[in-house]
Amino acid sequence: MNECAAITRRCLAAIAAPEGEGARTFTQVYGASALVEAAAADQRRLRNSGLSPVDGVVVAVKDLFDVCGQTTWAGSIALRDMPPAMADAPAVSRLRSGGCVIIGKTNMTEFAYSGIGLNPHFGTPANPHARSVLPTIPGGSSSGAAVAVADGMAQIALGTDTGGSVRIPAALCGLVGWKPTARRISLEGVWPLAPSFDSVGVIAPCVRLCADADAVLTGVTPIVADIPVARLRLGRLRGYVESELELEVSGAYERALDRLKDAGVEILDVSVPDLEHVLHEQPGVIMTTYEAFRTHSALLDQFSDLYDPRVRKRLELGRNITTDRYAAAALSRGHIQQAATQALRGLDAWVLPTVSKLAPPFQAVESDADYLIINRALLRNTSLLNFLDGCAITLPCQDRTESPVGLSIAGLGVIDAHVLAIAQSLETIVTGSVSPT
Repeated sequence: MNECAAITRRCLAAIAAPEGEGARTFTQVYGASALVEAAAADQRRLRNSGLSPVDGVVVAVKDLFDVCGQTTWAGSIALRDMPPAMADAPAVSRLRSGGCVIIGKTNMTEFAYSGIGLNPHFGTPANPHARSVLPTIPGGSSSGAAVAVADGMAQIALGTDTGGSVRIPAALCGLVGWKPTARRISLEGVWPLAPSFDSVGVIAPCVRLCADADAVLTGVTPIVADIPVARLRLGRLRGYVESELELEVSGAYERALDRLKDAGVEILDVSVPDLEHVLHEQPGVIMTTYEAFRTHSALLDQFSDLYDPRVRKRLELGRNITTDRYAAAALSRGHIQQAATQALRGLDAWVLPTVSKLAPPFQAVESDADYLIINRALLRNTSLLNFLDGCAITLPCQDRTESPVGLSIAGLGVIDAHVLAIAQSLETIVTGSVSPT
């Protein structure tokens, strides 16, 4: 039985399909090696000697991760002549050691610095929802990662999340996106953006695959969902994360919460006044902008004209942020994290809308001014969890005929296993796949 090989061939066919998005979704495709890895996985399956819960799963890797023998482009032509990586990034190595089939590198916003997902160098894959009617943005920065999974070019995708770069495209494309606590998965061999906020994450069609991949990436025991739904106490996070929601987003979110309540989940309103400082004083923006500029300052000096102008302009904003201003923002971050931790006590997790908007059409981001406005709107809710050093997972919560909308389940500290278990317990209720009992 060559199940993995057959799946891999189907993925490669989807990538190569001239009418599809493969050319804009992948920057590198490893067809020959993927088929070899798939055949080996099928042999292990016949011997009942699988290496991990994701043995034989086809994985797309965001082009921020080193893959041995390949140049890591990070979505930029500024790196096209850099030497190839001497080794896999540890995250890639762990998946490969777990038997995953690495099918290729996925396109992304240049250097992961936008929630929209556009890339002027390699093109931008269109969101899979109603693509033939009105092409919309995929979300970013892990744009290719989400489209690869949604279009059947891979079963899961490895991405990064500094301010929402896994959860935004997952939510806009109708997928599950998992952002672990940053320090749980190695960032070695991954192009940095803002090291105090960067994290490795996973996009998949379901929570189970995210949890299995997380287990391999972290070396922990796979999560088993056995939490009685009626015992869960979730805090509905009020405040700015629920402000300015588009009508369709608000409607889908409210219906999902109603389904959870009907299933016996206790949902309590939670207001954390200190979180309003995140929106109004923007300590997270100050810190990430400061760190991103310093990550790129030398490369900008050498290759400024090769950068996406929108990415370059945003990076340059960090040039004038002083060390004192950065330190003040970091101090504020610590105080706000303490307040948030206190507010979460007695609750299993928070729930909040992942993104305040539906995926806008491409023409909505044509002007620089509109691009900035929409980028801020997309990042607003997701970046909060990076700022709080938390973990979060987004689940699709729209009805089947509606545009994709995400509901996030989030926690602080290293309670990743608990958040994943909650998500597995609630997934079919949130998505409306079955009627609550």
